[in-house]
Amino acid sequence: MMVIATFENSIYIELAITALEQKGIPKERIFAAPLDKRQEPRQIFDTIHQADGISLFDAGAILGTCLMLLGAIYGQILEWGPIIWGIIGAVVGIVLGISIKLFIFRKKQFSRKKIVSEVVLMIRCDAHQWDLVEKILWENTAIGLTKVK
Repeated sequence: MMVIATFENSIYIELAITALEQKGIPKERIFAAPLDKRQEPRQIFDTIHQADGISLFDAGAILGTCLMLLGAIYGQILEWGPIIWGIIGAVVGIVLGISIKLFIFRKKQFSRKKIVSEVVLMIRCDAHQWDLVEKILWENTAIGLTKVK
């Protein structure tokens, strides 16, 4: 059985490996590999071939529609008429919605806790050792854990 766990790059990896060795798992059955960190920043705008699930245009479409409707309604009594005020409302709503989403996206990006690097720890063990290995890894702040038979 193979146990795969991910850790932040910290002293807890060494503590987990030492605890596993003390519990009878030989050093030859433990493998740790650090992952490289992404160098280029994430793209803000989606392309046809890549999307990250964050839409910048949904708030712009909603606000554009609402302000266009209000511009067309109140344009009946204003000087330029409902068509011009509807277009002005749509443009202002789209720009305002996209600006709000960009502000929220950038604020969320800077406030997010940055993990410096992750380390993948792979352990080959017997099935009866699974509970022990799982307990040791969770106690030493593993981010994720799985077993493969």
